[in-house]
Amino acid sequence: MDSLNKFQPYMLALLRIIAGYMFLLHGTAKFFEFPISMAGGNGAVEFFSLYGIGGLIEITGGILIILGLFTRPAAFMLSGQMAYAYFFIHASVENVLLPVVNQGELAALYALVFCYFVVSGAGAFAFDNRHNKG
Repeated sequence: MDSLNKFQPYMLALLRIIAGYMFLLHGTAKFFEFPISMAGGNGAVEFFSLYGIGGLIEITGGILIILGLFTRPAAFMLSGQMAYAYFFIHASVENVLLPVVNQGELAALYALVFCYFVVSGAGAFAFDNRHNKG
């Protein structure tokens, strides 16, 4: 198993890039209805609304995570956003420990993945690595 340890930075980078891309798509869906409409087909969400601010954070944070630029602070912000989404949008007192029931499993998983990036860093292929070497 020790021979697999050399692939750890690359798998971390793959997780970072794919998670960032998927998160970015949540933001683009809110503003540009791409790849789907998050507003029920009634146009993009209002910019100065809870979902609009969330979409802005998702687009900005998603790009930063994909690039591996300011990964730890961006991941901290995104993890907090997803924890907020889970506890204040999805969960209620009756079902706080039932993410499948309250449809918050994606928010909970994103919160944990981004929290992992806070402690692990960006992995390979990240702009953070260029900054730290110079």
